Amino acid sequence: MTLDLYIARRFLGSFLRVFGVFFAVLTLFDMIDQIRRFSDSGIGVAGAFLLALLDVPQTLYRILPLIMVLTGIALFLALARSSELVVVRAAGRSGLRFLLAPVMVALAIGALAVAVMNPLVAATSQEYERRTAILGGDGASILSISDEGLWLRQGDASGQAVIHAGRISPEGTELGRVSFHLFAPDGSMTGRIEAQAARLVPGAWQLEDAKSWNFAEANPEAAAVLSDGPLTVATDMTPERLIEALGRPEVVGFWDLPAQADALERAGFSARAYRLGLQMELALPLLLTAMVLVAAGFCMRHTRFGKTGQMVLYALLAGFFLFFLRNFAQVLGENGQIPILVAAWVPPLAAALLALSLLLHLEDG
Repeated sequence: MTLDLYIARRFLGSFLRVFGVFFAVLTLFDMIDQIRRFSDSGIGVAGAFLLALLDVPQTLYRILPLIMVLTGIALFLALARSSELVVVRAAGRSGLRFLLAPVMVALAIGALAVAVMNPLVAATSQEYERRTAILGGDGASILSISDEGLWLRQGDASGQAVIHAGRISPEGTELGRVSFHLFAPDGSMTGRIEAQAARLVPGAWQLEDAKSWNFAEANPEAAAVLSDGPLTVATDMTPERLIEALGRPEVVGFWDLPAQADALERAGFSARAYRLGLQMELALPLLLTAMVLVAAGFCMRHTRFGKTGQMVLYALLAGFFLFFLRNFAQVLGENGQIPILVAAWVPPLAAALLALSLLLHLEDG
């Protein structure tokens, strides 16, 4: 038990050091990029540093498997150079039993990353996008989805319109059960339009079976107008802007992914990317464990055997291959080429089994 705690402490220390180095380097490069990107907005060093702090967590979370394989390599090389691996084996501890502590720490880090770090990363990513949109002059997000349907916002110098729809087509060109809430530039509500459907055409919404109310009238209901034909409402919306405004699964917290997927499906969108994102997050602890086993398969050996640099290179190549294989499987899963469970679970499971096979071969011949 004492030995396991010692190894776990050493592994956790290696992870924190590697994580800290990546955080510092990425923050520095991101600050330089933010200063270059928003130099015309007078962002300054402090503003660039704040944006970097909001942007870097997402990158760190994405490369967490690579950080884990580097942590494993650093740990096993340090133990080999200090001959601690030799001492452990001489004491009768097998290599697989020795790996129990690093594997348990990797599982704990993975669970903590999914349960805590992922929602924090989603929040910082959303705040980063909001701030960069303001600095770039694009404004905030124009679309949000809730249990009541979806909400759009559009406007110009003449006023704003808040649009509520019960559903939207996957192409972003048709809305169903639509309500337009019209506002003056000073924020006062001027009217309302309800329609069974709204079709997006270049420069306008075409409303079918529309009824409009003018709140400037003394009795808006008595003065309400039922349109005989399609009613046109000007807009600068495009289907591409509407789809982009939905966001990505990466900016939705782990605990909110199921609800967001359900809301998307009720709105008429495909929630496959969000369902896949949920499974990828659930499989992350297994992936981190596989990275530790990969590092152990190549680097858990005494330095007197030689070829240490070659083994480290093999471990890095295997880690990068697994990382890109997982991303490739994610793309195939999002496109519907392979099932969601296969895309999320097969790469880390296959990597863990192959690494265990290599370790068993090295241990038992």
